[in-house]
Amino acid sequence: MLIKKPAAVRPSEITPLQVYQERRRFLQTAAAATAGLLAPRWLAALPAEPGSKLADVKPGPFGANEPPTAYKDATSYNNFYEFGPDKTDPAQNAHTLRTRPWTLTVGGQCEKPGRYELEDFLGPHALEERIYRLRCVEAWSMVIPWVGIPLGDVLKRFQPTANAKYVEFITLLDPEQLPGQRSHLLEWPYREGLRLDEAMHPLTILAVGMYGEVLPNQNGAPLRLVVPWKYGFKSIKSIVAINFVEQQPKTSWNLQAPQEYGFYANVNPAVDHPRWSQHKERRIGDFFRRDTLPFNGYAGQVAGLYSGMDLSRFY
Repeated sequence: MLIKKPAAVRPSEITPLQVYQERRRFLQTAAAATAGLLAPRWLAALPAEPGSKLADVKPGPFGANEPPTAYKDATSYNNFYEFGPDKTDPAQNAHTLRTRPWTLTVGGQCEKPGRYELEDFLGPHALEERIYRLRCVEAWSMVIPWVGIPLGDVLKRFQPTANAKYVEFITLLDPEQLPGQRSHLLEWPYREGLRLDEAMHPLTILAVGMYGEVLPNQNGAPLRLVVPWKYGFKSIKSIVAINFVEQQPKTSWNLQAPQEYGFYANVNPAVDHPRWSQHKERRIGDFFRRDTLPFNGYAGQVAGLYSGMDLSRFY
């Protein structure tokens, strides 16, 4: 192959940058279409900055008939200990997180383990907007319009085997990007888990956005778990690994304080936290407290998952 030195290349022989980029984009699109893997339009928004609108978002089958929490509150009052222990730390510090490129590993008891780019991991699924109540153990709650994909739809693509009883989630471990990991507040990386039937329940989603926009870093970009009938600490953020396992996986807060945080994390107002009551909650933006609802108001959809279980023991 003849390689010319820069001085020997005439300007007319240089491909303009725009032409090169368009040709590259055409080839990538053609290859994806040929393989039957043409991604939905909304995936194109994910590399954009937080605040970018997501395309083709459809209303989901579930929602809370309550006004959403103000966007400013939902993005500035967060638990994300990788950026600091205070509620305002994530919004101030999350600019250090780089969400592209982003890869996820899938492993354990499944037929299709591997390492996947985010777009390949999410696959050709459509986005749904679901207005969910989420409640933190500290007796405060929010109503947030999450945008995401049913977790079960994604997990089925990796074909979990009959030995898969639980799903383990692991967040990014990188103290340079996540400065809170330099502390010993928790055992890093953050870990969470669900029973397989909980993970497959249609209420459970992998969120990539909120309020119709790309997920902000402080809220768990680029991919977080949302399980609306459980306390908010079950909502692991910035996920990089998912494993199908046979035994109940270890979870971060249960490791840190097992007397306070159980594996299941179901909202049960009849059981007090060791340091405060669970009977009442305060919606962010409200002055008065309200009654806490069993399973955060989703008992009609999920109570059957725990039939016969002692929910004061399996907390």
